[in-house]
Amino acid sequence: MLPLRDFIPTRRFPVLTVGIIVVNIIAFAYELLAEASGTLDQTFYTMGVVPFEVTNNFGPAVALSFITSMFLHGGFMHIAGNMLYLWIFGNNVEDSMGRGRFLVFYLMTGSVASIAQVLARPDSPLPTIGASGAIAGVLGAYIVLFPNARVQTLIFLGYFARMAQLPALSVLGFWFVLQLFNGLLAFGMMQMGGVAWFAHVGGFVAGLLLVRLFAVGRRQSYSEEW
Repeated sequence: MLPLRDFIPTRRFPVLTVGIIVVNIIAFAYELLAEASGTLDQTFYTMGVVPFEVTNNFGPAVALSFITSMFLHGGFMHIAGNMLYLWIFGNNVEDSMGRGRFLVFYLMTGSVASIAQVLARPDSPLPTIGASGAIAGVLGAYIVLFPNARVQTLIFLGYFARMAQLPALSVLGFWFVLQLFNGLLAFGMMQMGGVAWFAHVGGFVAGLLLVRLFAVGRRQSYSEEW
């Protein structure tokens, strides 16, 4: 399933959501320049979260990588998918929390996501990059705040696809189960890279648990008649 849009209006323009998307695009442009100059791998190892470095050589530079890693991506499809999810679901979560709280929430859940991946593979020498963990936190918040919101979704059925409007609880619940299943399937297997499934799971669970602390005193629910 691929979500395309929701139908919840926001009370004000989502400055932080758009700003985060812009920063990610600028960072991706920097990656393209680094790739052209042959320094992309160095960039990933310097700015990405390397579990082995976290567990063996933790210091200020490694701590900073928990933030910088959220703005790096492994390719066009990686950043395109992440920014689509952030645009669809981030604006309403920002609207519920307020800009300052949303920024702290985003960075905090993204950091928890990286910690989850480190705990799953503490000796991995491979850098973990991407906004997926932080965005998973946004999805966890959204499913608590707007479980009944309609989400326009593209459903793939083999060679065919169809459009449907589904409740956010179904769309995001399916997404989480898929991440958890793939994470458990890959757990204990030797990998040369790939998707950081446990970062997605950790970020989502962090979003579920932290959302009420950040959305307190603001609009916290939304329902629609089906």
